[in-house]
Amino acid sequence: MTRWALVADLRACVGCQTCTASCKQTNATAPDVQWRRVLDFETGSFPDVGRVFVPVGCMHCEQPPCMEVCPSTATGQRDDGIITIDYDLCIGCAYCAVACPYQARYKITKPPLAYGKDGKMRVEEYCEDPARFGVAQKCTFCLDRIDSGLATGLTPGIDPAATPACVNSCISGALHFGDRNDPDSNVSALLRENHHFGMHEEMATGPGIFYLWEKAHDKPDSDINPQKLASRGVGGVGGAAPWLQQHWDWRVTANFIGGGTGTGLMAAAAIASLFGATVMPFAVFALVFVLAGLAMVLTELGRPFRSMNVIFHPQTSWMSREALLAGPLCIAMVAAAWFDISLLALLAGLIGLGFLYCQARMLHGGKGIPIWRENMSVSLIVSTGLVEGTGAMVLISASMGAGVLGAMLVLILVRAWIWHSYRHNLAGNAPDRSIAVLGQYSTAFTVIGTILPFVLVIGGLMLPEISHILYPLAGLGALLSGWLLKYVMINRAAYTQGYAIEHSPERSAGSGGGAGAAPGWNGAI
Repeated sequence: MTRWALVADLRACVGCQTCTASCKQTNATAPDVQWRRVLDFETGSFPDVGRVFVPVGCMHCEQPPCMEVCPSTATGQRDDGIITIDYDLCIGCAYCAVACPYQARYKITKPPLAYGKDGKMRVEEYCEDPARFGVAQKCTFCLDRIDSGLATGLTPGIDPAATPACVNSCISGALHFGDRNDPDSNVSALLRENHHFGMHEEMATGPGIFYLWEKAHDKPDSDINPQKLASRGVGGVGGAAPWLQQHWDWRVTANFIGGGTGTGLMAAAAIASLFGATVMPFAVFALVFVLAGLAMVLTELGRPFRSMNVIFHPQTSWMSREALLAGPLCIAMVAAAWFDISLLALLAGLIGLGFLYCQARMLHGGKGIPIWRENMSVSLIVSTGLVEGTGAMVLISASMGAGVLGAMLVLILVRAWIWHSYRHNLAGNAPDRSIAVLGQYSTAFTVIGTILPFVLVIGGLMLPEISHILYPLAGLGALLSGWLLKYVMINRAAYTQGYAIEHSPERSAGSGGGAGAAPGWNGAI
């Protein structure tokens, strides 16, 4: 079966950006959107440094994370491996954008103009495509050219009319396109004759863009520069280093806050109801939190009127699963509040825990953000939701028994251990800036969310006459610390994967390539 692939020869690319301009012209992308671009890397250490230009774009992966998380099934994969987007199905949630480890997806809600709001050029008016506003968009390998060329007997990669525009325009012959499953194709020959690598192969996505760096030779595998990524590289030049994601803003954070606090509160109320506590006020507050969070995330969608499409992909998308649980959760909460029955509260609490777990897995599914895909992020989000819930219960209750206070403190200790383990696991596995930002907020999080609640609860036990003041303050600390954690994880420390090359190319026949570069990682410049 045909499998289209792009091969970029790092020895030949001169960084002219002609492929970028050709792609923009052919696909009429907006000023802020570049489906094909060329990065600028610096490799090595002074004085032995080198410069490498690396074309990037959608990798058309064999195992695309974007398609797995897409809740509307807008992202699809053709039999020939090309990853597509159906603009009529996409809801503009940008989940695919944060799941892509190659930063290849764009979402614009209105057309940015090259010369400002009053400077729309005639070409911008002519090329403007409203179908792309508010939805995800990316490189398509110029599939319209491929399909029309095949229909007329042309060979993509050989005949220009059937070949992606970026390949046609490359002035140095660095870009090649063809069927890598055909052993006689041009790209198959290049891959056989040269050593090559894929971007972020360790993520097992099976990228469809291959980078040639050295002529194949008879050296044993141990001599083919198997070194790990170098610790030095260009930072912002060419956009190679990780940057703070902008796709999920404070409205998405509000959904995680509302969902975590609401479901945690409902679970705490359900347990408390077994010991005679009333359900009604806590269920009402829990419902308000969950609904507020869902309302905020609805405003973040690029195409909110298609919001029901969010339930189309429960097979793999945790966003679809969260959405499917939202209705039963709200109904169960209303029933628990209306009838004030422990059994209904337990039902609502169980559904709420499922909803909370979906939220945690949804964040973990953002594979393009290293601090989200760390496995312990799931237990961190679940535990902090439970801390928020018990904290909210302590805060809003006029009188609180020792059982709820004890449960809150135990959960706080569990979360503190998870937080410590989570940060430990991130060492060397997240961009430098992410680790630095988490470190900056760690003290505040520990003081507000761990030390303060313990001090206040102990103070309430020692000074019962003012415990009605100290206990709610302890609950407030537990609540706000969870909100702070989510805000930092989503809006302050969520740096993208960035780009890296495993090897720098050989510069003359037989010279051999050198170490690669991972800008923004492990102390890289």
